Amino acid sequence: MTMPQVIRGVCRDQRGSGTAELVIVMPVLLLLFVLIAQFALYMHAAHIAQTAAAQGLSAARVAGGSPGAGTAESQRVLAQLGGGPLRGTSVHVQRSADQASVQVRGEVVSVVPLVSLAVHAEAVGPVEKFSPAVSP
Repeated sequence: MTMPQVIRGVCRDQRGSGTAELVIVMPVLLLLFVLIAQFALYMHAAHIAQTAAAQGLSAARVAGGSPGAGTAESQRVLAQLGGGPLRGTSVHVQRSADQASVQVRGEVVSVVPLVSLAVHAEAVGPVEKFSPAVSP
């Protein structure tokens, strides 16, 4: 065999190419799985925060309700649902004569190193008022 024939034979040899491809593809595939998991945790935490804000609004806007009742209800929902994906939560409730609002903030548990995602949810609605029936 001449030298050019040997070089052509080595260039055509595909042994070990599967391992090289696997070494390149597997880290990308694992990163994709981790990013999908992080996105799922973010969406779940956002839904928990929105649920806590909505429930707190329901408690704060009723006739006889208060900001304290809204805060307590939001904290109760967060304690039940938010123990996993949502950490470092804070609840802020405001109630005026016409409107009530609840803001819930927190941080999502991080799966991807060096990534910190914050969640913010807000619910706003009118305060319920009792109006006596007017006789015609």
